[in-house]
Amino acid sequence: MLKRMIIPLLFGLGGIAILVSLGLWQIQRLAGKEAMLADIDARIVGDPTELPATADPERERYLPVAATGTITSDEVHVLVSVKRRGAGYRVISAFETDGRRVLLDRGFIPTDQKDASRPAVEAEIMGNLHWPDEIDSYTPEPDTTRDIWFARDVPALATALEAEPLLIVLRETSEMNSPVSPLPVDTSTIPNDHLQYAITWFSLAALWMGMTLYLLWRIRRRTI
Repeated sequence: MLKRMIIPLLFGLGGIAILVSLGLWQIQRLAGKEAMLADIDARIVGDPTELPATADPERERYLPVAATGTITSDEVHVLVSVKRRGAGYRVISAFETDGRRVLLDRGFIPTDQKDASRPAVEAEIMGNLHWPDEIDSYTPEPDTTRDIWFARDVPALATALEAEPLLIVLRETSEMNSPVSPLPVDTSTIPNDHLQYAITWFSLAALWMGMTLYLLWRIRRRTI
């Protein structure tokens, strides 16, 4: 009987060990991801600085900045859906400050406000530099006829608005009664699924253990 059980037992223990190790690996990755997100959160709300003369997308991603200038009426609209608000657009405007013209993500407007007039306004702004990763092989090309974009493609937006490829995502503004609701940068869009993956691997390990025990029980019954 023991000879008939040894191979299923070893196979079962090997499978359990592999699945448990994968679960533990995901727990380790979860700890690392949470530490990274905490670091990004702290960086986002840090003390703002002036706009850098040149910006590195890796080094200055999420850098808090402050500037005073003109939010121009030159803008494009990026289709977006916001939880509990529904479909609408991000308003990406050209922002002029200290002889420079950069991009400003002002935030959200409902679909029926897309063609409303938003005149140029002087404002003090605070926000974060960002280079969103929103483009893949399924992203449609902008519909320039209707001025509808489907992703924040910083270089393309800069070309369209004749600005530097530098995007500030608005957090605060001195505007009174701004027609646009800011959508500040946060870490909610950064995927962190490691806990779910760990639960999946541990569940599979428990299932594998149950199947192994059942198989050993069947072998034992047949040999009695």
